[in-house]
Amino acid sequence: MQTARAAQSQGWRSIYFNVMSIPYWGVHVAAVAGAIALGFSWSAVAWVVGMYYARLFFVTGVLHRYFSHRTYKTSRPMQFLLALGAVAAGQKGALWWAAHHRRHHQASDTELDIHSPYHGGFWWSHMGWMMCRDFEGTDLDKVKDFARYPELRALERTWFVLPVAIGVASYLLGGWFGLVFAFMLPQMLSWHGTFTINSLSHVWGRRRYESGDDSRNNPVLALLTMGEGWHNNHHHYQSSARQGFFWWEVDVTYYILRAMAAVGLIWDVRGVPEHVRLGKRKHDAAPAGEPSASMGLDQAA
Repeated sequence: MQTARAAQSQGWRSIYFNVMSIPYWGVHVAAVAGAIALGFSWSAVAWVVGMYYARLFFVTGVLHRYFSHRTYKTSRPMQFLLALGAVAAGQKGALWWAAHHRRHHQASDTELDIHSPYHGGFWWSHMGWMMCRDFEGTDLDKVKDFARYPELRALERTWFVLPVAIGVASYLLGGWFGLVFAFMLPQMLSWHGTFTINSLSHVWGRRRYESGDDSRNNPVLALLTMGEGWHNNHHHYQSSARQGFFWWEVDVTYYILRAMAAVGLIWDVRGVPEHVRLGKRKHDAAPAGEPSASMGLDQAA
C-alpha cells in the first residue's frame, strides 16, 4: 500500500498536470470571477447557502455515514437514489469516496493515511491527494459490500455526467446568476467544506477521547459541515450515525437522518451507547485491511 508521503515525493507535477484536475480549477476560477462580476445580493447569498448545504448533506449523510460506515440501513432503490444525490455533489462516485475513506480510518494519521496533514502537509491533506494520479482509482476490495451492486459500479464510470447536467440546467433555468450562485460557487465551497475535515479537524480543536490518532472536535467546523466537526467523537466510535454525542453538540446531518427514518426512508439509525459516550472504551477501530462491524457494514435490505 503506497504511503501519502511516497506519492507526494513523486512530485506535485502529477497533480498540477493531471488533466482530471482542470475542471476542478476551472470551477474555482469561474465561481470567483462570476461572483465578482455579478456582484452581491441577498438572493445570491440565499442560493449559495442553500445549495452548499444541500450538497454537503449528500457528502456527510450519504457518502460518509452510509457508504463509508453503514450507520443506517435502507432499501436498494433508496440506496441508488442516495448514490445519485451523492454523485451530484461532485466528489466522484460513492465507491471511490468510501474506499478511500475506509483506508483513512484503517491508518489514520500514520504514513499509510492518504491525507494526513502530519505526513503530507496542509495542502496535500486538504486537496492535493485527491488530484494525484496514484489515488484516482477505486480499490473495490475495500467496498465489497457495495461493489456487488452493478448500478453503483455504473455510477463510478459515469459520475461526472450528473454534475455537468446540473451545471447546464442551472444556466438554462437561471442564466449566469443560476450558473454562478446555484452551481459553481456552492460547488466550490462544498468541496472545501468537506476538505477541512481532512486538513483541519486533525490539528484544530480539542480531544475528548484517546482514539489512536490526532482527530479533534471543533464546533466551528461542525457548524460548517453539518456535524462532521465532531471528529474525535467519530474516530472514537465510527459506528454511530450521530457524531455530536451530547445534546449541545449540533449535528444537523443526524437530525436529517432521524427525520428520514421517521418517514420510513431509512431505518436502524445507529446511536451512541452510553458506555461509549462516557469514554469507557478507547476507540472503535477496524482491524487493518478489513472493514468490521464497528464500521456499520450491514447489508442493504
